[in-house]
Amino acid sequence: MSQFSTAPLLKTKMVTIRECRHKSDEECAHRTSLVYPYRGVFMRHVGRNDTVAEANQVLFFNVGQGYRISHPIEGGDACIDLTIDESMLEELTPKEQAQPGPPFSFRRQRRRIDPRAQALVALLRHGLSRNVAETLEAEILALTLVRRSLGERTSHAAGASAGRQKLVDRAKLVLSSDLARRWTLSEIAAEVGVSPVYLTQVFQQVEATPLYRYQLRLRLARALDMLGQYEDLTALGLDLGFSSHSHFSASFKQSFGQTPAEFQRSAQLRRK
Repeated sequence: MSQFSTAPLLKTKMVTIRECRHKSDEECAHRTSLVYPYRGVFMRHVGRNDTVAEANQVLFFNVGQGYRISHPIEGGDACIDLTIDESMLEELTPKEQAQPGPPFSFRRQRRRIDPRAQALVALLRHGLSRNVAETLEAEILALTLVRRSLGERTSHAAGASAGRQKLVDRAKLVLSSDLARRWTLSEIAAEVGVSPVYLTQVFQQVEATPLYRYQLRLRLARALDMLGQYEDLTALGLDLGFSSHSHFSASFKQSFGQTPAEFQRSAQLRRK
C-alpha cells in the first residue's frame, strides 16, 4: 500500500509547491517537477538506474516516468516538490539539459545543488508552511531556486561509470545513516569495501567535491531544516556533530552567508 503523503504549500497559475513524504514503492510521475529532499534519504529506481536522494541533490521527475522508491535507512524522507509552467521551465533550462521534443523532460536523473539553493529551499518551506511568505515572494524565490539548480556554475551533474557511481552512493548512505557521527575515512572506506585512497579519489571525481565537504553540506542542510525547532543553537550544532557553537556558526555562515541566528531571524523562525 502506498504511503505517499503531500501537503500543498503554494498553487498559482505559474508555480505549484508541495511538501511530500515518501514511504511507498511503485509510483508514476504525473507531471515534470523538481524534487528537493531536505530530510532523510531515499533511493529512486528508474529502470536499471538507481539514484540516492538526499539534501545535496535535486531530482528530476519526468511526466509519465515510472519509478520505485526504497528506503535503505529507516525514517522515511521529506521533500519539496516544485512544478512550474512548462514554457517557463523550458526558458529556464539550458538546452543541453532537456530531452528533445514534447513533452518537456530532463535528460538526467539529478544534479548536485549548492548551499545557496539549499537555503532557498529552506526559506520557501519555512515561509510557506508558517504563512509568512507572500505569494509574489514565493514565486520569485521558486524561479530563483530553479535557475540556480540548473546553472552550470551553481550545480553539478555527476559523470562516472556505473560502478563508481554505486561506490559513491554507498558512501553517501553511510554518511546519511548517522549525520552526527564523527566518521573517520578508514571507517567509511571499510563500510563500502575499498581503500581510503581509492574512495577519496572516486568521490572527488564523481561529485566534484571532497568527501568531508559533502558530509559538512549534509549536516548544514539538516540544520536548515531544524532551525525552527531549536532555541538553543549551541545544542543544535552539537546534536549535528559540530565540535562547538563557533564551529557550527562559522561553517553555516561560510555556506549560506548568514549565521544560524541571523537565518533564524530572517526566516521568522524564532518564537515570540
